[in-house]
Amino acid sequence: MPGKPRGPEKTLEQIVHDLGLYPIDAFEFVGEGLNFTVQRIHGRKKDPQASRHVTGQQLCEGLRQYALLRWGMLARTVLAKWGITRTEDFGRIVFAMVEGQFLAKTDEDSLDDFRNVYDFESAFDAGYRIRVKA
Repeated sequence: MPGKPRGPEKTLEQIVHDLGLYPIDAFEFVGEGLNFTVQRIHGRKKDPQASRHVTGQQLCEGLRQYALLRWGMLARTVLAKWGITRTEDFGRIVFAMVEGQFLAKTDEDSLDDFRNVYDFESAFDAGYRIRVKA
């Protein structure tokens, strides 16, 4: 029906099953991290018609920050347990959710926006050092 917003065509569980690469926890993390990122970039929702779009690069950075807030030094370990070891993994999850109509994208958005945004070891481990007194 024209003008009526379309809801998701599949459940999140179906999308997870169809992609077959990551557990549902990873998809839920990306959804929560997207909300975190949008709020950080655009602030609290004021105008419901205003664009709240974020780029793939912005989302990757937001997901990095969100993971570090949630898990600190264990962030990279938790993500690796879910099979997320590169920023491209975030992109695969996002685009699976787009295909299932859980998320929307612009014509300019592509999976390439998530390619090599940062190195996981540097991005998650660089700020943490254990200092041992000699």
